[in-house]
Amino acid sequence: MPASPSTARAINDRLALRLLQREGPLTAGQLKQLTGLSRPTVADLVERLGASGLITVVGESGEQRRGPNARLYGIVADRAHLAALDVRTEGVLVLVSDLVGHVLAERSVPIGGGGGTGSAVERVVAAVERTAEAAGGRRLHTVGIGAPGLVDPATGDLRDSGGLPAWHRRLSAALQERLPGARVTVENETNLAALAEQREGAARDRDTFVLLWLGHGVGAAVVLDGALRRGASGGTGEIGFLPLPGTAVLPSATDCDGGFHSLVGAAAIARLAEEHGLPGVERADGPGVAVAVRAAVARVAQPPAAGSGTGPAEGFLDALAGRIAIGTASVVAVLDPGCVVLGGEIGQAGGAVLAERVAERLRRMSPLATEVRAGRLGGGAVLRGALLTARDRAQDELFAPAGP
Repeated sequence: MPASPSTARAINDRLALRLLQREGPLTAGQLKQLTGLSRPTVADLVERLGASGLITVVGESGEQRRGPNARLYGIVADRAHLAALDVRTEGVLVLVSDLVGHVLAERSVPIGGGGGTGSAVERVVAAVERTAEAAGGRRLHTVGIGAPGLVDPATGDLRDSGGLPAWHRRLSAALQERLPGARVTVENETNLAALAEQREGAARDRDTFVLLWLGHGVGAAVVLDGALRRGASGGTGEIGFLPLPGTAVLPSATDCDGGFHSLVGAAAIARLAEEHGLPGVERADGPGVAVAVRAAVARVAQPPAAGSGTGPAEGFLDALAGRIAIGTASVVAVLDPGCVVLGGEIGQAGGAVLAERVAERLRRMSPLATEVRAGRLGGGAVLRGALLTARDRAQDELFAPAGP
């Protein structure tokens, strides 16, 4: 059954808007070429989108003669402002962007151990408001939050997970209350990192892959056939709780000690570096351990100096790769994703050197061919994924047809 005229217009409008989002400003002729639509149809949609305030003339193409055919059309970026938050145990990173994703203002909010839940929530909410003011003072249309822990698929809220601060769970509701006109969404941090790596990073050519997050903690995100898989309770990828052979204890429902986290969490990697005689890690968190991993990679990449060797660094990276491969092999055996991305600050710091070592060990442990890649976005992937999610939601609403 052919689409009605109004449905066809809506499809064409959204196609043009997505192209302008992806490619940047385009002339009507370029839109015609990229969409395959007729010249009159493109002229109609340009007029329609301009009248609705979604696109405007932003310049002229140097390759065209001056006049109507040279006009470059672009999305009206300030039609909406968006906020993205990366929520961590010790604080929050906040940024505000326009509708096309240009970052307008950023802020870091440290949260200490004292002060209580209410104080922490107030500090973060106030920081979001100040960042929005610094970006031009416009009302926020959408807020995307990336946080550790499980997101309840029925409610969209963070579940009460052991070890996470109580203010994490209060934050979404507090933002919604203080910003009543905004749309506030929460997503697991590792899922957002996978989205960012798929859109802009190491997995751009993959519609099926697993992202293994290596930061302060460990987690995984599963993308199958282009879709993020969350599981029945939102817990797909809670690989930190994966039981391992030979450990003194087994993980429990509230504590992942004895699980995969005990091998490749930041604190465990810091101890591993010390065991191999590497300089002490100043901070046993994702960024701190990433410094040690990056230094070891740099050491093995250089010819040994007289009287020295790469032994400690080689041994450390080999041991770390072996640990990562143990948990990764379990994921590969169940999902057969064909590609694993080592994400987070530590995965990015290890780069191709660590990824190649993990891949070599996987070949010994699994008959399933699996490419291992280093993440390109590091710890910034969560914030970027939160922004991409906020932008998608805002555009879905703003780009929706107004009606027949």
